[in-house]
Amino acid sequence: MSKNSVLFVCIHNSARSQMAEAWMRLLYGEEFHAESAGLEPGVLNPLVVEAMAEVGLDISSNVPQSVFELLEAERKFTWVITVCDGEAAEQCPIFPGPAQRKAWSFEDPSSFTGTDEERLAKTRVVRDTIKAEIEAWYVELSAQKAQNA
Repeated sequence: MSKNSVLFVCIHNSARSQMAEAWMRLLYGEEFHAESAGLEPGVLNPLVVEAMAEVGLDISSNVPQSVFELLEAERKFTWVITVCDGEAAEQCPIFPGPAQRKAWSFEDPSSFTGTDEERLAKTRVVRDTIKAEIEAWYVELSAQKAQNA
């Protein structure tokens, strides 16, 4: 039986989508193949790398990738989940194909201001909120699966 695949998408693939991919792989990697991509791939946000390392997830060697690369490779996904914030939702890429879609809104760590510690504290909140959203979604999917069994 093949795994369900999920693509997490945001604009730069430098923060939120990277965190979501890492959480999905850690928590539900037995059942899901997870990837992430962006419209305009950037550079990994160092505060995101640090925040994820604090919970034992090393994403420091991840390379942001473009949704266009996945399109050109004719990749297919069971789920496509956008993780842009509400204000940037209209800029968030749309990945075509027959995938089921969800849109989750998370603040963009690159927009945080303040000292490094203040920005890191806000990034931790986003990290933990993304984890909670993934866990809640998994519970929802499991309930649907049990109902259909």
